Amino acid sequence: MEKITDKIAALPADANYFSLEFFPPKTAMGFSNLRDRLDRMARALRPLFVNVTWGAGGSTATKSLELAEICQRELNLTTCLHLTCTNMSRKMIDGALEDAKALGIRNLLALRGDPPRAAEYQNHNEDPENAIDEGFVWAIDLVKYIKNKYGDYFCIGVAAYPEGHADESHPLGQSVEHDLSYLVDKTLAGADFLMTQLFFDIEAYGNFERRLREHPSGAFATIPIIPGLMPIQSYQMIKRTTKLSHASIPASIMSRLDVVQKDDEKVKNVGVDILCEIIEQVKEIKSSIPGPKGFHFYTLNLEKAVSFIVERTHLISNPTEEDAVVEEGPLPDIPNLVINGTSPRGDSRFQDSGHSRRQSTIGSEPRNRVIVSERSLSNPEYEASQADAGILAGAINTRANTLAISEGEGVLGREATWDDFPNGRWGDARSPAYGEIDGYGPTLHMTQAQAIELWGHPKSREDVDTLFVRHLKGELNAIPWSEEEVHEETGTITDQLIQLNSRGMWTVASQPAVNSIRSEDPTFGWGPKHGFIFQKAFVEFFISGTAWKALHGKLASSEVCGLVTYYAANAAGSVVSSDSIGGVTPTSGATEPIEEDDEGYVTGESSTNAVTWGVFPGKEIVTPTIIEEVSFRAWAEEAFGIFSEWAQVYGKGHESEKFLEATRADCWLVNIIHHDFMTKEALWDLLLK
Repeated sequence: MEKITDKIAALPADANYFSLEFFPPKTAMGFSNLRDRLDRMARALRPLFVNVTWGAGGSTATKSLELAEICQRELNLTTCLHLTCTNMSRKMIDGALEDAKALGIRNLLALRGDPPRAAEYQNHNEDPENAIDEGFVWAIDLVKYIKNKYGDYFCIGVAAYPEGHADESHPLGQSVEHDLSYLVDKTLAGADFLMTQLFFDIEAYGNFERRLREHPSGAFATIPIIPGLMPIQSYQMIKRTTKLSHASIPASIMSRLDVVQKDDEKVKNVGVDILCEIIEQVKEIKSSIPGPKGFHFYTLNLEKAVSFIVERTHLISNPTEEDAVVEEGPLPDIPNLVINGTSPRGDSRFQDSGHSRRQSTIGSEPRNRVIVSERSLSNPEYEASQADAGILAGAINTRANTLAISEGEGVLGREATWDDFPNGRWGDARSPAYGEIDGYGPTLHMTQAQAIELWGHPKSREDVDTLFVRHLKGELNAIPWSEEEVHEETGTITDQLIQLNSRGMWTVASQPAVNSIRSEDPTFGWGPKHGFIFQKAFVEFFISGTAWKALHGKLASSEVCGLVTYYAANAAGSVVSSDSIGGVTPTSGATEPIEEDDEGYVTGESSTNAVTWGVFPGKEIVTPTIIEEVSFRAWAEEAFGIFSEWAQVYGKGHESEKFLEATRADCWLVNIIHHDFMTKEALWDLLLK
């Protein structure tokens, strides 16, 4: 139950420390796997503390508290819980604070959250106790509230922005000068430490910290300022994240990433180099400031890159001599046994001398290996040289071995970091890193004014048809479900998508079929050179309830069944899907049970569909894009949440708000995968002809 500031104060003046940030995974499997990852990272890396992000409202907030409890109580990690305050009731804020206190959490990061939109969110028929408290407009309001109610019980951190804060979707409104007075007030109101937004511009950060330390108010003279750093996990992810956070990437860094952008492994390796360089530069900036130097890592729930970074930059505290967690005492008593006249166990030659058992040799870790003497090792995981076979293996649970696993070494390392290349909502739902990583749940990533400027005031389905078609034509740079412009790959099926949207199928995701295209291809290529890329065509869209009923009949017909897998969900939470793996109905001899729900739909074992895969020399097949029911369910909940966010832009009772809410209630979100990847037009012919 230690405060972060107390832990920092207890460190030697020349010490380095770091913290790690995690978010609650969207699926139960991801949550379970994150528990194991946290345990491993805690033992291997030993962060000074960990942060848990906050999802405002409902089940998302509950998951944040559950994750914080795992960190604080189960893993005994000093935990800092994020807490936002806008668009929330005072009852919810009080509940979160009381829950944090009950869990033994002493550290909070007080944040504003999304811009205040009480007029849009407020339900006038709701219990006044659950009404949005319009007194919480800025983070300083939350800081003052916590201080007033709890005194010094909580150690409170606040956010700082080295390049300025901006609500807009572009950085034109960013200004450190404009922010400074607010940061002073927020700090003097009761902040105990500052944690910065992620950055890559070291010059901007250096100027920012010097400006704070020299500020005439003296508010920042001694307060811990912890720089926030994000390991570069993939090219697309870092481009998207920096766009949303308004963090600039210097041309010198971007050029290094551009060269390797098609190969995620190389991007990650270059990213480790870049982060290590930034850390050394930050150390130099902080060298003139007395006291320990700290760093905060936005892990995105991944461990490999951050493990490399903290080891290479010597941020990991010096390990003490550690024993393996292995029974090293005498062997247990074994009943006396005489076989073919051999001596019984009472014979002195077989008595336990009291020494620990013989330590395993390297050749048996992690499994028995074949000893090879006449040739070089062709598979070191299963073979050992004669010299290696005699070397004692290290203790299996030492910190060094756990760190090696977190860095992906060996069989255990590959198993631990199997999800090292996440693909947002198209990744594996078992991964702790699955899903879009935005921090606050469904959001439009723009202000009310920007949303109205982009999308006007839709009042009919034809108006929405037009918006989606304009986005595909490049006339709009965003739709509510995507703040990105159409990718080059999508350009190869633009004509088909325009036809679908013109017919009321509002597409939010899609990809064309690809059969054995070289990994160097400028449009479809990715991964190492000399590989081959494959893709199944899929499309995801909103469709009216009436149209879905007709389409479902077609998809379930004998002519189509087996060729496609489909998932469909509505805002009420109903889910319909093809009945088993690959959409093929089990035969009468199948062992899996076949059940019918109340509407007569056949249900069975959930399918898992790899829709993008790559084959590369010397590597296992890589499957970065996966679609399955559990991930579709998680996304559908968010997708309909974004629909509501769009409606709320216009305010209660507005014609556009009423139309969008009615449409949301009627629509189904449908995802269709066509398994014939050798026929490019198969999916589009199915839907359009």
